Amino acid sequence: MTHHEMHRSHRVGWLRAAVLGANDGIVSTASLIIGVAAASSSQESILLAGIAGLVAGAMSMAAGEYVSVSSQSDTESADLALEKKSLANNFEFEKDELAKIYENRGLEPVLAEKVAEQLMAHDALGAHARDEIGISETVSAQPVQAALYSAGTFTVGAALPLLVAWVIPGSLLITAVSVLSLVFLAVLGGLAARTGGASVSVGAFRVTFWGALAMGLTAVVGSVFGVVA
Repeated sequence: MTHHEMHRSHRVGWLRAAVLGANDGIVSTASLIIGVAAASSSQESILLAGIAGLVAGAMSMAAGEYVSVSSQSDTESADLALEKKSLANNFEFEKDELAKIYENRGLEPVLAEKVAEQLMAHDALGAHARDEIGISETVSAQPVQAALYSAGTFTVGAALPLLVAWVIPGSLLITAVSVLSLVFLAVLGGLAARTGGASVSVGAFRVTFWGALAMGLTAVVGSVFGVVA
């Protein structure tokens, strides 16, 4: 018999960016459309605001993700450079440090020292990156990937409520955008949770709840003050 385990940690980087982008695309664009519609604007103004929000939001998500993840990448690079220098100047100290880490995790001192010695003989920097700093290939920062996934999924997410506003004008617009956007959010939350191996119902509820809150507050601002939030 064979035993196969499907781990999903390697998806964390792009999945986080994709879910963030799609969620923001749906929520921000739907909220913008609802706010403008609640202020009794024409359909042309509503669609124009939605398109402007889509373009601006996608660029903002791309820039924000790239800058944010680049900062993480810079920090990781700085830590690796520091560790590389320490390995060159204090190899024995670094070996003892790594052995102590394994000993604290439950290995006997002699075995911990052997493990540290063999791992450092194979890839000293990689061993310290994983076990001392906590950096691994599966979760390392990838700025370009994060920017592309975030901007792309934001565009797709924002296009959904915008399409609804284009197809269903008039008095039904706010209701249609609100209800269908919540459906989109629920589907998104469920798919993201399933992709990450988490509870589908919890993921769907979490995304839908915060989306509904955002759209509700925007509608209140638009109807009470008669301006775009």
